Amino acid sequence: MECSCSSIFWLTALALLLVLVLKKISHTSTKSLPPGPPGWPVIGNMLDLGGVMPHQTLYKLQLRYGPVMWLQLGSIGTLVVQSAKAAADLFKSHDLAISDRRCPDVVKVHGYNQGAISVCRYGPYWRFVRRLYASELINKQIDGMTVRRKCIDDMIRSIEEETEASRARGGLGEVIVWQSLFLMTFNLMGNLIFSKDLLGSDGKEGHHFLDAMNNIVEWAGKPNVADFLPFLKWVDPQGLRRAASKEMAQALEVVAGFMQEREKERCSEKEKIERDFLDALLESESDEKEGKISYQNIKIIIVEAFFGGTETTSSVLEWTLTELLRKPEIMRKAQGELDSVVGAKSKVEESDIDKLVYLQTIIKETLRLHPSLPLLVPRNTLEDINYMGYWIPKNTQVFVNAWAIGRDPEFWDDPLTFKPERFLDANIDYKGQIFGLIPFGSGRRMCVGMSMAHRVLHLAVASLLHYFDWELDGNIIPETIDMNERSGMAVRKLVPLKAIPRRRRMER
Repeated sequence: MECSCSSIFWLTALALLLVLVLKKISHTSTKSLPPGPPGWPVIGNMLDLGGVMPHQTLYKLQLRYGPVMWLQLGSIGTLVVQSAKAAADLFKSHDLAISDRRCPDVVKVHGYNQGAISVCRYGPYWRFVRRLYASELINKQIDGMTVRRKCIDDMIRSIEEETEASRARGGLGEVIVWQSLFLMTFNLMGNLIFSKDLLGSDGKEGHHFLDAMNNIVEWAGKPNVADFLPFLKWVDPQGLRRAASKEMAQALEVVAGFMQEREKERCSEKEKIERDFLDALLESESDEKEGKISYQNIKIIIVEAFFGGTETTSSVLEWTLTELLRKPEIMRKAQGELDSVVGAKSKVEESDIDKLVYLQTIIKETLRLHPSLPLLVPRNTLEDINYMGYWIPKNTQVFVNAWAIGRDPEFWDDPLTFKPERFLDANIDYKGQIFGLIPFGSGRRMCVGMSMAHRVLHLAVASLLHYFDWELDGNIIPETIDMNERSGMAVRKLVPLKAIPRRRRMER
């Protein structure tokens, strides 16, 4: 009897959904949607996303359907934009209309979607917190490089220690590059927010926080059928929401502990040497109706800052070194520039970066081919729009495929080749106005941390090349380096890069 009732329930639910989809199709039949692959009843084009690397699948589909494409993902109408020209039209003409977000179900746990500016709704709260990010976390760290310098130095020491440990085990001195890169970015955010390292210390809280973050990244990167068939959300058929909720609770609990520790310090009237981002957030705690931030949302903002400042930056750094190991002549040219500009100085300074023109082209070329968020963060239309001759209805999900745009043959010559020289005589940057290169997005919802990422990426890559010559394990040659991707909140290498760093001999 229970089985029969359950079957009747599911058949009824599917029938209702089919009626709604057919009704929507009949309503829009007289209006022109973009071309796209035919879909199945109920699920639409869900199978066309092709598993865990949808940006690659969508890139291939454009060969048949063009750079502007329509998908019906279950009950969610989706616009896909995959060329520089189409992206320019979208952001220049419709940025306000697409300024809302479509939030995955997994990141709605514990109200994360209400507090995190990357996925929250467009409105007063988003504007207030974005200004706080810009003024208290980003701009205040642009001119002062003490924290960045410390974390870069720690990264170099970590690589040397890992190399020595490998040799002690009988190895060649190879290191898993990602580990030291992630440690650097994680502790950098720890210093900017809490004024201390979270990893490498005696405390366990940082490690618990890292474990929870890594698990959330894993769950968030998995395709979730409940995002496309909303009536399944209460069932959570893949268990992703339950798993993410558990890990998010742990991350928020660790942050709450740091906040309580800081509040005790403030009450003790102990003089603090320098104000950090946590101080700024605590000073803004109040009723959100007054334009302030609640205690819960402060915790969420901190978790979001770690997501945005660690996983993405470390993935780009790993891809950069991977591409240089595939093209040793480019690495040697970059090191020659470093020798000319930095010379025998023991450290690269941020004041050197503007003179390292070729290094800057390497960063741009890596971001072109390996944007850490290939589909950026999905947008959502606030109203009906007329886009490139097509009718796009309100509440449409919008994918901007930055990965495909970086390979747009109408914008880029030889787009599949890693060739930094393409930028030497071209006035192209990634600030959101050159639509062939938008790894940080464009418009109102562009990544607020772009300027900080810019400084960290250049200083880190310059330091890695200035201190070390990099080699591959003898069993691997440049042509056989695995370039497959692994999806999560950011796309990184499926097989972590292993390389042998050898301290460069520089005349002093």
